[in-house]
Amino acid sequence: MRKSNKTDLISTYLGSDGIIEGTIEFQNAIRLDGSVKGKIFSKAGTVIIGETAVINARINVDIAIIMGTVNGTINARKRIEVYPPACVVGDIQAPTILIESGVMFNGNCSMKAQEISSQKPVSATDSVQKLTIQKEGQKKTDSIQKSPNSATRSNKADSIAKPPVQKEGQAK
Repeated sequence: MRKSNKTDLISTYLGSDGIIEGTIEFQNAIRLDGSVKGKIFSKAGTVIIGETAVINARINVDIAIIMGTVNGTINARKRIEVYPPACVVGDIQAPTILIESGVMFNGNCSMKAQEISSQKPVSATDSVQKLTIQKEGQKKTDSIQKSPNSATRSNKADSIAKPPVQKEGQAK
């Protein structure tokens, strides 16, 4: 017989006639059979989305078990399991993903371990603002003063002409 663990117990339940708009933050396990719009977050918990549930939310949990309808991204630190008659529209990411036959899934699937944090992600413009160049064992950081397309370097190997990067909204 399998040993019961406290985290296996469902500590919170939203019935099929329940509606929540906002952020749900929980520990242990939660089962949702109603409607949720917003965010679902747990540092170490399991969300179970029942067959009657309609979820329009961004989900960040340890484990996600989906049997209902989810519109939004799902990020799980351990695994995502999707069973029929589930319908998932949005991107999913977890080290382990199970999608059974009969599930409707429309989105991108990424199977890699990734720390899910609340920190602001680094944007592409942040990475263009500073270049780190390794030169003869010496580390140097150059700040681009002009535009991101016109960095000037003194090394002959770096002087190969590269086509300018087209910005959004500019004509070719």
